[in-house]
Amino acid sequence: QVQLVESGGGLVQPGGSLRLSCAASGIIFSIYEMGWYRQAPGKQRELVAHITRGGSTNYADSVKGRFTISRDNAKNTVYLQMNNLKPEDTAVYYCNAHQPSSLRTYWGQGTQVTVSS
Repeated sequence: QVQLVESGGGLVQPGGSLRLSCAASGIIFSIYEMGWYRQAPGKQRELVAHITRGGSTNYADSVKGRFTISRDNAKNTVYLQMNNLKPEDTAVYYCNAHQPSSLRTYWGQGTQVTVSS
């Protein structure tokens, strides 16, 4: 049974920081590409950050320079460090695991991030 469990969300003031974690089980984590997506109320889900099996990263323009994605294959965990948070970062953040060769894709249940004073 595949599980992706996000944690670390919460309420933070503008300019603050949060670190999201996504712990994976039931998959060979090291062969999956991992991503963080977010969905704000009334908007479509969008890619925030992505990390390949080899550690290459890419980011949405709106978070470049503020967010950092990383992975620890020994812990089967992917992280999203979010700094200088803005109200427009408010959304439910989802972890995604994708294996390009098989097209298998899995999603976590999401964690709420609210940026507000």
